[in-house]
Amino acid sequence: MSATPPIPPKAKQQAKQESIKQQRAAERQRKLEEFRKKEARAKRNRKIVLWSSVTAGVAVVGLLITTIVLTPQPASYGAGGDGTKIEGVETFDNGAGHVEGIVDYEQTPPAGGEHNQVWLNCGVYEEPVPNENAVHSLEHGAVWVTYDAPEVSGDELEALKAKLPSSYVVLSPFEGLPSPIVLSGWNAQLQVDDADDPRIAEFLEEYWQSQNVPEPGALCTGAYDAPGKVS
Repeated sequence: MSATPPIPPKAKQQAKQESIKQQRAAERQRKLEEFRKKEARAKRNRKIVLWSSVTAGVAVVGLLITTIVLTPQPASYGAGGDGTKIEGVETFDNGAGHVEGIVDYEQTPPAGGEHNQVWLNCGVYEEPVPNENAVHSLEHGAVWVTYDAPEVSGDELEALKAKLPSSYVVLSPFEGLPSPIVLSGWNAQLQVDDADDPRIAEFLEEYWQSQNVPEPGALCTGAYDAPGKVS
């Protein structure tokens, strides 16, 4: 039986080099696979972050739109009118002038006449306001919307507020009204029974910021806030 011939040193060297090459190739392949896995994870993470951001952005936009849609917006009217006749509107011939103290007005609530030299700041009031200051606001083109608090409250009051412009209007309760709601401009007045009456908007369109007042365009802010002002 013949013995196995010895492996020449050169062959051993070549085998060793081949083994090293294989190890290096395997290591490169391992690192490449590891890099690919890492890149795949990073790509997935970027997608997750992207879609999370998109979802969050959509949610924010949706919330913003919902807020805008659900938030009541002030009604819009054109300043001054064109002389349109509105059923039920009474007109008067009150004078103007600044006085001190309490004034005995011919209309309830007042729709013009002598008044305090300080006007009432326009806005929403939860308590009755001084007649003499409110009439001064009428002189500047504001509309004074008064209501009987025991009869007009809750949803009815909110419906009335929704018909009001954002400026040059005073809303306040008033005792002893001839009807649940009364709208007063300078020398003009309308009585209605509820906030759904379409004549409310018609009156505001005609008499809000009217040019037929003693002081058209004068301010309705920067003077007197009566007690109970909420906005």
